[in-house]
Amino acid sequence: MLLKSFFYLELILALKKKTTENEKKGITFDRDITNLKNEFSKILPFELTSAQLKVMEEIYKDMRSDKCMNRLLQGDVGSGKTIVAVFSILVARENGYQSAFMCPTEILAEQHYRNISALLKPLNVNVTLLVGAQKKKLREEILNDISSGKSEIIIGTHALIQEKVEFKNLGFVVIDEQHKFGVMQRAKLKEKGLNPDVLVMTATPIPRTLSMTYYGDLDVSVIDELPANRIPVITALRKDTDKQKIYTFIRSQIQMGRQVYIIYPIIDESEKLDLKSAEENYLLLKNNIFRDYNVGMVHGRILWYEKDEVMEDFKNGKLNILVSTTVIEVGIDIPNATVMIIEESQRFGLSQLHQLRGRVGRGADQSYCILVAKNLDEVSSKRLNILCETNDGFKIAEADMEIRGPGEFFGIRQSGALNFSCTDLNKDKDILETARSAAFRIIEEDLQLRKPEHRIIKNAFLKNFRNSLYLMEIA
Repeated sequence: MLLKSFFYLELILALKKKTTENEKKGITFDRDITNLKNEFSKILPFELTSAQLKVMEEIYKDMRSDKCMNRLLQGDVGSGKTIVAVFSILVARENGYQSAFMCPTEILAEQHYRNISALLKPLNVNVTLLVGAQKKKLREEILNDISSGKSEIIIGTHALIQEKVEFKNLGFVVIDEQHKFGVMQRAKLKEKGLNPDVLVMTATPIPRTLSMTYYGDLDVSVIDELPANRIPVITALRKDTDKQKIYTFIRSQIQMGRQVYIIYPIIDESEKLDLKSAEENYLLLKNNIFRDYNVGMVHGRILWYEKDEVMEDFKNGKLNILVSTTVIEVGIDIPNATVMIIEESQRFGLSQLHQLRGRVGRGADQSYCILVAKNLDEVSSKRLNILCETNDGFKIAEADMEIRGPGEFFGIRQSGALNFSCTDLNKDKDILETARSAAFRIIEEDLQLRKPEHRIIKNAFLKNFRNSLYLMEIA
């Protein structure tokens, strides 16, 4: 029964992948890039890792072909996915095409804009930022630059998929933190071009079995190596009653010139849930505990320009402590921040905690992540100790899935014909691989399932297909 369920799932993914490949020819980026490689290596302030070079070659091989690339790039926090994406964008530019780089938040889009603009300045590349908060006159100028082709790389948020945004010749699409976007949002951006190549990236490592299951219609590249100079973050689990020791440690780090994040799980005080409130504790920290230091706060409900101002102050060292919710989970890069305190850590998933931890450890100094928890049961204690034992996001993802199950791991509850609620994908991965191999082989040789030996498969598949449609939305 399990093999049958896996087989139907992989049949859907094989059909989707093959149909996409057959729909339209992709762009062939075939210009010689020897000079580009040399110029790119000169502007980089560091050596690329062997994993980055391997993935860059995988992507370039796709770009040279006439098939439309649909590739998932996995890489742990700080592994250098953005640099790989930038090189691919430059390949598209070398061939006369524009690129779009879509991010889930304005903070992340603006950070990418600043960093990529600075990096590519010696190459005279026109990089543009498009976000929803821009004034009307500036926005009109940006839209004109995009439609005329003057803008070569357009970095933005959901604003990129609005109707008024017209590209002259969009040939390459990057979607950062792809799990933050829906299927239709990704499709709308792709429709802005003439069947552009698509690279979707995630810093949330996905166990190989889940990657095969949910992203089986995509080609997958993995950056499984961190830069050689990266110092592992020291992670410790502490009780809620250890606060005074934690505050003493924070003061010692600030006196050394370092900065600190303190993360809370909700914004306002809640009577229903016994969780820490960011706003309430911000006032306590600012006015009492750390009144001798500068404390700022960001969360999802404050206005964009207020958020930008606080983040800029923190980046420039004007703030010693930043109180926040998980709004800073993705992409914020401030090397001088060396301490991450996460309150009520038992309430977070391991992958989310790992993402938050990734905001520190980005500089040359030793960094620390302190997980503060209370009323820990055996399962919660086991989960949090995994984070203390390793900085490897892929090991953490495997452990997270083993403890929570695949449905909880992805934030969905599975139902319908293909129900995996009783499945252990770690133990059943051999069955999954067998089903995948058979399904992809059959679709490769008989897309319409017309051969006599495949008709029984087709009839059974069509019978279950309607109930299984939601799986296509996940992929």
